[in-house]
Order: sequence, then C-alpha cells, then structure tokens
Amino acid sequence: MSPSAPPAAAAAHVASPAKALLGVPSSSRPSRFPYVSMSASSSPRAPPLVAAAGGSGAAAPSLLAADPGHREAVLLAARAAMGNCLGEIRLDLAVPGLRLAAKGKVRDVYESGEHLVLVTTDRQSAFDRVLASIPFKGQVLNETSLWWFNQTCHITPNAVVSSPDKNVTIAKRCTVFPVEFVVRGFVTGSTDTSLWTVYNNGVRNYCGNALPDGMVKNQKLSANILTPTTKAADHDVPVTPDEIIKPGLMSKEDFDEAGSKALSLFAYGQQVALENGLILVDTKYEFGKTADGTIVLIDEVHTPDSSRYWIANSYEDRFKSGLEPENVDKEFLRLWFKNNCNPYEDAVLPEAPEELVCELAWRYIFLFETITNAKFEIPDTQEPIHERISRNVAWALRDL
Repeated sequence: MSPSAPPAAAAAHVASPAKALLGVPSSSRPSRFPYVSMSASSSPRAPPLVAAAGGSGAAAPSLLAADPGHREAVLLAARAAMGNCLGEIRLDLAVPGLRLAAKGKVRDVYESGEHLVLVTTDRQSAFDRVLASIPFKGQVLNETSLWWFNQTCHITPNAVVSSPDKNVTIAKRCTVFPVEFVVRGFVTGSTDTSLWTVYNNGVRNYCGNALPDGMVKNQKLSANILTPTTKAADHDVPVTPDEIIKPGLMSKEDFDEAGSKALSLFAYGQQVALENGLILVDTKYEFGKTADGTIVLIDEVHTPDSSRYWIANSYEDRFKSGLEPENVDKEFLRLWFKNNCNPYEDAVLPEAPEELVCELAWRYIFLFETITNAKFEIPDTQEPIHERISRNVAWALRDL
C-alpha cells in the first residue's frame, strides 16, 4: 500500500463524501447544517471547502455560538467541577485483582486476566507533557470513542468489551503495534511534528509522501496521507513505511492492512463530521493484534484529543482572509502555552487560566453532542470520581 494515496474505495469517498464508503450506506442521520464540498484545490486562492449557503457573501454564524444558553450552562458546570477532576487515580489499590500496566499522559491501563481496564482521566496533554486537568474531559473522550467504535465496525473490528463507567472501557488484551497511524487531510498544526511546521521548514517528502511546493498553512491536501510515527523516549518520531517494516516493528502485511484501515476510518470520519458541519482535519489511530491474528482498532477514535476539528461553514472565508480556522479541539490551548512559555524546554509551565480550561471543557462537549446528536450527561460532581469508578469497575469485573 502506498501511504500517499487512500484505497480506491476511500478515494472515491473523499471525492463524494455523501456516498457510501466500502459499500456501506451513508449515515441515515439528517444533516443539520449546510452541505460542504470536500473537493481539493492546489491553489491557496481557491480553498477546497465551499459552503452551500446561497453565496450571499455574508459571514456564516459560528456553530460554537449557536446555543449560548447551553454554552453558559456547561461553563458553569465546568467551573463547579474544577475541584473534582480525575487527575490521578490508583484503581489497583481500590479494586482487588487489578495491576497497573501502563500510565499514559491521559489514560491509565490496568490488567485483569485476559482483559484490560482503560481509565480515561481529565488530564490534558500536549507537547508530550500534561498541561492541565479539564472537567468532564475523560468522560467526553471515553464516550466519543465508544460511539465511533460502534459506528466503524463495518471498517474494522475493535477491542472493546464493555464500558462500566463514564470514564472506563474494558477491552480485550492484544499485542499493540508500536506505531501510531497518523492521517492528515490538511497542511496545518503548531507542534514540531505537525505537517505545517515541517513543510514550512522546507521538507517536501514527509513519511514517504511527496508534497508540492507552494502550499500555505491550513490548505487542503489533494488526497489524505498517512504519516506514521513511533515512540522514542517521550516524543513521537515520524517514520516512513520502510523504517517500520525493515527493523521488524511490523510486517509488511500487517502495516498494509492497518494503514488501509486507518485511511478508510479517516475518510468515513470526514464524511460523518461534514454531515454535522465539521471538518475532520487530522487524527491518529492505534491497532493491536489478537491471539487469533485479527488486527483490531484500540485506544481512541476521532476524539478531540486525537483529532483536529474545524467548523466547516467558516473555513472558506477565514482561509481566504489568512485567519486560523475555528477549531473545536485543544489547538487554542496549545497556542496559549506556545505564546506564554516554551512548552518543550521549560521545566515549570504556567497554570492554564480557568476561563481557557472551562472553554476547552465546553468545546469537547460541543464536539461530542454535534457528532453524536446526543445530549452529554453532566455527571454528579458531589460523589468523588475515584469512588464511583472503583465501585463500577469492581462490579463489572465480577461479571466477566
């Protein structure tokens, strides 16, 4: 599989996002927002996304401001929950039979026989370090991923067994590939490994993908590309397919299959996002292999942590004006830290302002509700999260 071009079915889908992907009908949910074409352009003067809003030239209202009353209610709840965020948790000390297997920047993984218990915390990470704790974030990520896992079974099986708590997923144990499958649709980003950063520094072949001259920030690529990374110490390392296959990190067959799944997942994610007024800009996937040799999707899917989302109906005007797109992810928090410190080198970082923390909580909930068309249930903040999770996980493990 060439990492620079999606499979035929996925490529056809990108050209016509409202049509079926891999023979599966388009989502039956009615589109609540104007249709936006996903056709690509090589010219920065002709942005690739054009909103079908009648061509009046008037600025489209932001989806983020569509329901100010709901936003204020969420911000109020987030402020009230600031003292009950799930930052640190030692579930193995509260639930018999659990062993802490891995502690990530956001997720803690515990082993229980043939199963893994994944606890998604409220820790906010970027620049390969924890920046803050965001109220309700863990619940948003867990429930967003569960929704996408369910929606993408036609593309790939996954490792999910159950979800006994708002912040917890129980999964089948598998051998995890030491590769993150990053898929990108636009030249953008602010981190050292983002496509815009490396492109602006003169790189024209990235992870085996040839990039043309003359592109500008936030421009759409002519086709989605796969830019895999591996882990080294505490940071991601972009690699080519050969740099994965030759040292034996993955076999060619496994890499080709996982890469094809990643591109198909991304194309489908773009379709669903666009039907709901959003642009899925880039994301990452992780895969594992079960004992019977099946490659399964693991970790998280299309969350605001693993993915970049923009508001579709304002993209064109903002792109033409040289403005940053309206984002529905953690990019604005990344930019705040980049403007106020050196997040890669400073030993101590400034504390994120409360208004930014609560705004990020709102954006995460907004994304969940916009994608799933379901109302996010604000949890009871009176009960300590650790106690609730410990109780629910203990009950679930007894039933396995």
